[in-house]
Amino acid sequence: MTTIAKKRRDSRLRRHRRVRKKIHGTAQRPRLAVYRSNKHLVAQLIDDDSGRTVVSASSLEAEFRGKQVGGNVVAAKAVGSLVAERAKQAG
Repeated sequence: MTTIAKKRRDSRLRRHRRVRKKIHGTAQRPRLAVYRSNKHLVAQLIDDDSGRTVVSASSLEAEFRGKQVGGNVVAAKAVGSLVAERAKQAG
């Protein structure tokens, strides 16, 4: 690995550990984790106490097939509203 790439990776991992030390999801207030690839979005609500995902939504799901959604603003709104709807149903 080149020096710059290694430094960038180490900085990212250090920042990740620092943030995860402070943020902890519970059953009453789960943690929202969002992963954005170049083409798609994934959002999930995580309960760190029990170590499980409460609800999740992705732009890869069957509901979005055939529509023009991917890794854009339209997809972010759609995935966000879907994860919110599922969170309400889950309680």
